[in-house]
Amino acid sequence: MFKCAMALAFIGGFWAAADAAEISLPTRPADAPKGAAFAKGIANLDSKEREREIRAQVAQGNVPLFWRRFVEIKVTRAFDGRTNTAAYFASPDYLAIGADDDYFLAPVTPETAQAIADSLDCVLPTRRMVEDIYAAAAVKLAPKPIPPSAAMTTVAVFEQHNETVRRQRAELLAEHPLGALVGGHKKDVVLTARLANAPGKVAIYGWHQPGGKPIQPLYLGHASAWVDYSHGARFVQRKLTVNGEATTFEAVLANPKLASLLSDEGPLSEPRYGKVRAAVVTNTFNEQTVTMTFDPGVRAVINSPIAWDAGKPVKLVLYALPNGNTIEQTIGRKLKPGDDWHYDIQHIGAQTRWLREHARDANLVVAYLECAEKSWPAWRRQHDTNGKRIAIMVDALRRHFANHPLKLVLTGHSGGGSFTFGYLNGIENIPSDVERIAFLDSNYAYDATQGHAEKLARWLAGANDRYLCVLAYHDSIALLNGKTFVSEAGGTWGRSHAMQQDLAKHFEFTREADAEWQRFTALGGRVKFLLKENPAKAVLHTRQVEWNGFIHALLAGAEWEGNSYAYFGPRAYEQWIAD
Repeated sequence: MFKCAMALAFIGGFWAAADAAEISLPTRPADAPKGAAFAKGIANLDSKEREREIRAQVAQGNVPLFWRRFVEIKVTRAFDGRTNTAAYFASPDYLAIGADDDYFLAPVTPETAQAIADSLDCVLPTRRMVEDIYAAAAVKLAPKPIPPSAAMTTVAVFEQHNETVRRQRAELLAEHPLGALVGGHKKDVVLTARLANAPGKVAIYGWHQPGGKPIQPLYLGHASAWVDYSHGARFVQRKLTVNGEATTFEAVLANPKLASLLSDEGPLSEPRYGKVRAAVVTNTFNEQTVTMTFDPGVRAVINSPIAWDAGKPVKLVLYALPNGNTIEQTIGRKLKPGDDWHYDIQHIGAQTRWLREHARDANLVVAYLECAEKSWPAWRRQHDTNGKRIAIMVDALRRHFANHPLKLVLTGHSGGGSFTFGYLNGIENIPSDVERIAFLDSNYAYDATQGHAEKLARWLAGANDRYLCVLAYHDSIALLNGKTFVSEAGGTWGRSHAMQQDLAKHFEFTREADAEWQRFTALGGRVKFLLKENPAKAVLHTRQVEWNGFIHALLAGAEWEGNSYAYFGPRAYEQWIAD
């Protein structure tokens, strides 16, 4: 997301710092509103609509040119007898909408700030980082408070304060052109360990007076929805160097020996807002769950073992839900009188517990992904036609485990496969930490014209520990109430054959067939298509999952394939179903 620039240059009306990082955003549209016009346009919106519009303007590239070049901050601190140094890049000013000659410093909630930070591969600062950024600022503006009133949360007062800061900044442009690091004129939305015990709050700090003393000590008294004119969102590049070595913000904050470079509170285990709920023990199987939410309308429940094996990596399975199902139904449980039958058709929770018991190569974590529409194809059509939002979500979930070696699995049932294809659309190349991609009767959205086969082929050819598993059945002849319900080409039977034929242009497949199955195998078993014949014309859509389908999707091609279970056999996981 960033390009480094090392030379001093006069660009777009400002002097770039000797060490700067250029943030990657679309070119600012020629017809994009400038700061004053944008502020007028959002003045009568409610707070949620206002924040959505701010996010949209950033995504479109409507930010000043000078704001795109982040400024290097260097810090040195001693810990346990060793002196450590860090270098990171911070935005030259708070979040700004508009152009160099007319921009609006836009106060936002921590959730919006975090969403924008995620989209830019950035983070929000800690209290210590705010201090270091202010100390490094070439331009230190004196705070200009406005008397408190009910209007302090309105755009009219935001504009009033923005004009005050604009006049302050204009007086120093000759000596410090746009792009110089500016501090002192806003309170920062910050990260702090205290947020763990203050759910639903925003942490603010700063507004430094001449001499360096902040007006605002660290404060968590406001709900996260509170935004007033004095708030600012400063962004910091997530990637940094420590002692000359490349690392990440999360890794440094998790390291007790290095955390003091960025934090005055010791290590931070959850350095983000992101609407993360504290982990809770869910049942008697030594599990815990954490809930994250993403706009618009996505809930992720992350299930992990309480006891971790520190010597093994994390295998994070992203399981996108089938159409019409909730996360709780997908996890499954023993049915009680009056229960919805959906609780007994997938049992991904029990199959996960079986896998933890039998395949112990990693700490197995499953993130269940549910959208408000209960349909990933519908969600994508409405919110994410290019896959960029899904890519941001995947990165955020990946960063939740940034302190551990990570293997990623992308899978899902039914319409959940649309999530995986959305991800493929949103990236140029499948990342190297993706170990497995599996489709559980879910590859309806496969489309070679969108580059799916090419991306899958490049990824599979890139290393010998990458796996593709496709499970489907002859759905085009299945009858529901006496009628067929998918076309020969559009169902997973047709899509799977199309995918296999496209991948056969890259890899040599062997084919085995009998009355029950068509099996296509490539790359020594790392690629497997297991396609069920359907002479009875039955609907086997959920049976493929229930009859050990999730287990098989995660083990196909690996050493545990077929051990102690049979795909399309009796449920191997009965003892692992929760009450």
